[in-house]
Order: sequence, then structure tokens, then C-alpha cells
Amino acid sequence: MKLSRSISKTCRSLCCGYFVSYFSKPLIFPLLLSTKQRTKMSSTGKRPTKKSVHEMKDVGHEQKNEEKSNEKSTEFPCSPKSLKGPNHSDSSQKEQQNHPGKRKRIVKNTEPGQNEEELSNPNKNKSRKVEDQTSPSGEEDVLERIKKSHLSTAKSVEEFNFNKKRVRLLSKAKGIRDNCQGITYWMSRDHRVQDNWAFLYAQLLALEHKLPIHVCFCLVPKFLGATIRQFGFMLKGLKEVAEECQMLNIAFHLLTGFPKDVLPEFVKEHNIGAIVTDFSPLRLPLQWIEEVKNKLPEDLQFVQVDAHNIVPCWVASDKQEYSARTIRGKIHDKLPQFLTDFPPVIQHPYTSPQKVQIIDWDAAYASLQVDRTVLEVDWAKAGTTAGLTKLETFIKEYLKNFSTDRNNPNKAALSNMSPWFHFGQVSVQRAILEIKKFRNKFKESVDSYVEEAMVRRELADNFCFYNKQYDQFEGASEWAQKTLKLHSSDKRPYLYTLKQLENGKTHDSLWNAAQLQMVHEGKMHGFLRMYWAKKILEWTSSPEEALTFSVYLNDRYQLDGIDPNGYVGCMWSICGIHDQGWAERPIFGKIRYMNYNGCKRKFDVAQFERKYHHNKFTKTI
Repeated sequence: MKLSRSISKTCRSLCCGYFVSYFSKPLIFPLLLSTKQRTKMSSTGKRPTKKSVHEMKDVGHEQKNEEKSNEKSTEFPCSPKSLKGPNHSDSSQKEQQNHPGKRKRIVKNTEPGQNEEELSNPNKNKSRKVEDQTSPSGEEDVLERIKKSHLSTAKSVEEFNFNKKRVRLLSKAKGIRDNCQGITYWMSRDHRVQDNWAFLYAQLLALEHKLPIHVCFCLVPKFLGATIRQFGFMLKGLKEVAEECQMLNIAFHLLTGFPKDVLPEFVKEHNIGAIVTDFSPLRLPLQWIEEVKNKLPEDLQFVQVDAHNIVPCWVASDKQEYSARTIRGKIHDKLPQFLTDFPPVIQHPYTSPQKVQIIDWDAAYASLQVDRTVLEVDWAKAGTTAGLTKLETFIKEYLKNFSTDRNNPNKAALSNMSPWFHFGQVSVQRAILEIKKFRNKFKESVDSYVEEAMVRRELADNFCFYNKQYDQFEGASEWAQKTLKLHSSDKRPYLYTLKQLENGKTHDSLWNAAQLQMVHEGKMHGFLRMYWAKKILEWTSSPEEALTFSVYLNDRYQLDGIDPNGYVGCMWSICGIHDQGWAERPIFGKIRYMNYNGCKRKFDVAQFERKYHHNKFTKTI
């Protein structure tokens, strides 16, 4: 038995490229050799060297190993390793090079909505504290795959055919100012370095004109209804961005104040030649752009790049689309132009002559004038690296079940990527590129995910961009406004105050459970978001009040709140946006109806209610 185990262990070692040095008994080693080698060994009395063993292998196999070795030794400028400080020991990297069979390990947090069986059974996926970070195909993890895809696309953005349709000019000036000293990327919605078309375009301009890059983020003291839950997640992600920029010789500046007050002054002090910014369809970010534009010099080029959508919002459609049906074809027709891989943001060769101010992140956190009673969540770790790891976990464990179980709140079938997508810490385009690689294996799940992450998400941006009343009753379609007004005086079975709803104190235990999940985990299951909002319509005095309450609660507690998807979700549920008229009934009129019994037919409602019962939580809202 011992002999058998030793031979098995030796075979595995040889497959990984190790020389057989484990064995102390000389009689075992010949068992692994060919007849020719054993004959030579018996005549010479010497064991074959490592070189002679490998000489017996096929030449093509040697070339393949050499290619793999070269791939492993390739350094990518923006890898997670590069986020480590300059004094960080590289011993772990050397160890991995010496032991190529060793896999990376990551600590895994509990998923929101994890079911009771997964929590109680230590053999289930989610209860493992440490997991192998390998892809479903058994190859390298998603971070390694992305590094290789960047380098295989182009060495830099200068060698890449950048699609200028992603860019729109906001200023009268069309060229870079003479004798300037830098290009600024005003980072606003998309908080990442790699897989960021706006960042790439800024580097393209800087490389073409041999200028340094200045990345600026304007930290406002408060933003609509956002709390410390959202701001904390955002700041942690920006800190990772700043560290990565430093490794790439790119200056990152955290400007404290509203953009109109701090950005024009920065442009003047640093003699900036052009500004590139990313895109958001929401009113306030668009207002900021107008305010900044009005304070910039007339000869300064100011451009916007849609780094959030796969097909730029203004390219996908030039009007508000009626539904997913009307925009789906427009997006898919343009994918050959836009659904491409990204070149890398590289180590920048031009350094700013100005000294970059050291950022006091604790002071920035303390300066925020936001509600701190809505606590940060621990299941979602901020930053691009953590977000891509979360994406890999989804692909590896849950993608196969997405098409069948995504509407079951008791099943772990969702990607839960919305916080990273919302803050732009992970590119939706990157997620689509990675997930589409498994279409041959999980066709229905991949197609369903692409529909939701691409078509529905970009439809939400379309609605908010072309309808400035995207979060108001007046933004609803004429038919919806008419039917809701007709039934606004219908008797409600229950009427709840905002505080009662916020505390999850209604007669409906499923609704209460969904509300408590959102309050305590910062994320409500997607299927229940619809039920949750529709019940608010049923239990408030008017559709206007229902919309106000739902938007307030969503933006206050959801980690991905204050987002086009959130506004469209509330508008779909309460005002029938992107939907059609249904059979007329009290209160709802022709708006689609959902009820408790319908949920019971979809999933085990009692199980979900037990998990998110009031007695499971001690925190008072």
C-alpha cells in the first residue's frame, strides 16, 4: 500500500514538472522509466538525469511547456500584485514560480441570500472559508485570464484601434492646448483603472502628446440620499485605484468639494490641455458637467466617454425606448463594433513635474456629511480585485443555475455583482466577455445573464438619459398615468407610514423579510424587489407617494442605490415603465399585479421568512 501511494505521488509530481527527488528507496525510481532507460541504468549503474528523462518526451510537448512558462513569466503592469507597496517582499511570487502547481487561495465572504442548508452544512460551497481560485475549466483564475487578454489585444492603447464613437465632444475646442502640461481624467462614475474606456482614451491623448495624466475624483460631502454604507464602499474602491495609479506612474488626486468649485482651479494650476470624463445619465452628474464646462477656458477640450455601457448610450439609440424589445436589436446589431476586449492601461512614460499631495483617506472619510446609522456591510469587499474575484466565484459555482434559479430567493444563483457594477469598480463589458466564454457549456444561463446585465441595464441608462423625470410619477407613460389616476381614490386594504415600512412592520411577513434583507445586507433579491415595490403601491395613499417611498428606501439602504437600474425598477413596478397594460383591477389599474400566493408558487416563502425574521436581527432601524 505504501509503495502504491508513493508511486501515485511520484506520477503526480512528474506531471507538474517536478524532478523525482521524493524517493529515498532506489528500487522505486526505475518503475517510472522506459525500458530503454532502465537498460541504460543497469549497464551504467547510474540513474538518468532530469535532462535525460525529459529528452525522452515529445518535442511538441516541450515546446508547449516552454510557451506556458513564457506566459507565466509575463508581467502585467496593472496586476493585483502591482498594488503591493514597493517594500513588499516578492518571496511569495518566487515561490509560485518555483511551484507552478500551487493554486492561489482567497478568503470567501458569505453571500447575501445564502440559504439555510448552505449556512449549516460545512461541506457546502458557501461555508468554506478558503477556496481554490480556478475557473470552471480548471485553468488560471479570472485575474490571470484578463491580464493575458489585455496583452493579446494590444501592448497599449496606442496600438489599439480605439472606436471614437465612444467619445462625444462637450466643448467648442477640438484639440489639445499648446504648451500644456497634462491630460486630466475626471473620474466620476467608473472607479477602476483597467477595462475603462474613459481612462484608456485619456492615456491615448497623453501618449500622443507626450504628457502626464492626472486622474481627479471630486469627493462631495453628500450625494442625494447616500449614506456611509455607499460612501464607505466607494472610498475603499478609490483607495485601490489610487494605489494602482501610483504603480503606473499616474497621478491620482482626491479633490474635496463640488466639481465646479475644485476642478476648474485644478485645471488652471496644472496647466491641463484636455479633460476626459466618463458618463452617467442621472440629472445631478449631468448638471455637474454643465457647471464645470461653463467655468473652463474656451480653448480647453472637454470630452465624455461612455465607459459604463457596452454600446454608448447616445449610439445605442437617440430617443427613449419603449421597452427591452425595441432596444434589444439596436444593441445586438452594434456589438461587433463595441463588444471587444480592452487594451491595458500601461506604465505611463511621462511624469508630472508637480508633486502629488498624499491623500489622507481617514480624513476624507471623516469629512463626509452623511447618515452614519446605516452601517456598511461585510459581505461585499470593495475594489476591482475583490469584484473580479466575486465574478469568478459566480462563473465557477452559480452560472450553471442562473437560468433556472435566478428568481428563487432561497437559491444562490445570482452574481451579486451590482455593487461593483454600480460604482464602476468592475466593467459590465468585462463580465460579459468572461461569461460568454462559457456559452457552449451553459447556453441558457449565459444568454439570460447577457439579457439582464447588458440589454436591461443599458435600457435603464437609456430611460434616465432621455427622460429627465425618471424618478417621478410624471415620467411614466401616458397610459400608466391615466390608469393610476383613475384608481388613486380606490380603498387601500392597508395604509402604512414610511417609518412602518422602513422598520418592516407590515402584516405581510414576506415583504417584511425582503425589507429586512435590504436594511441589514444592503441588497434585496432581484425577484423580491418587484414584489416589494408593488406592495408599496398597494399600501400607500397614492402612486406618487408609493414612488417617493420606494425610491427613498432603495437609495438609502441598497448598496447599489441611486442608480438607473434602481429608478427603472421602481418605475416598472409602480408606473409600468417598459411594460404593457394588464387586466384592470383596483388600485393597480392596468399596472402588472403581484401577490403573496404567486410568490408561494415560485419558491418556498416560509424558508425565506424564517431567515429574515425580526428575531434574527438585534439592530434597531
